[in-house]
Amino acid sequence: MRYLTNTLSGLILMVLFYNCNRGPYAATNKQYKKQAKEFANLLKQTPPRDSLPQMVSAWVGTTNFNMRKPNFVVIHHTAQNSCDQTLKTFTLTRTQVSAHYVICKDGTIHHMLNDLLRAWHGGIAKWGNNTDINSSSIGIEIDNNGTDEFSDAQISSLLQLLGNLKKAYAIPVANFIGHSDIAPTRKVDPNVHFPWKKLADSGFGYWWNDTTRVVVPQNFNSLQALRIIGYDIKDSTAVIKTFKRKYLQQEGNAVLTDSDRKILYTLYRKFE
Repeated sequence: MRYLTNTLSGLILMVLFYNCNRGPYAATNKQYKKQAKEFANLLKQTPPRDSLPQMVSAWVGTTNFNMRKPNFVVIHHTAQNSCDQTLKTFTLTRTQVSAHYVICKDGTIHHMLNDLLRAWHGGIAKWGNNTDINSSSIGIEIDNNGTDEFSDAQISSLLQLLGNLKKAYAIPVANFIGHSDIAPTRKVDPNVHFPWKKLADSGFGYWWNDTTRVVVPQNFNSLQALRIIGYDIKDSTAVIKTFKRKYLQQEGNAVLTDSDRKILYTLYRKFE
């Protein structure tokens, strides 16, 4: 009897241990695998279901293809109060929002989606002629309530991650951007404290040069320069505020001073 009791107790402890070690996201991890498998099955279809039978005579599979790869990295702040809160948000179907990576205040990086899959992080956005940013980008969310400074551990982890992504996918220097860059009328992240210059110094994005001896041509068009950099200039007020938040690290009006125009001019020259 004692043996049976000990055995049952042992089994109960094993079950409890197993359940505890499955973690709070065991169910969503299982759902992730299920959805990924469904997409894999779609890729294996020959011919694919999206073919138009009335227009296609025959399926002939080419041997020259590979996976699509990301060409942009879009950086966000979470605008939430903790990493756990963000992880929960990104694992609830009803929120309809996600990212590839989440970086916590202690520098911990959570990988939430295969880089080759499309996350829902950019929303309605535009950069240059690209109006479907989600399909060509990796989204990185940094745990930050929207007003605080970013921790050294977060930025250190971010730089390491960006280095890996840049090398893996040959992402151009200019294509490391912020959420507010692609959606200036809707978003302000990452906030005014984000160290864009530090990223640029490491090869992720461009920064402006010393403007002491810069002479801006009289015919220099500031809005067209912002467009060439990549901004959608339909709302000039929002774009100028976004530009000043990022490159001058200040919140304020939508007026470009002579000093601001010099900074814009040095940046514009990098994108010509």
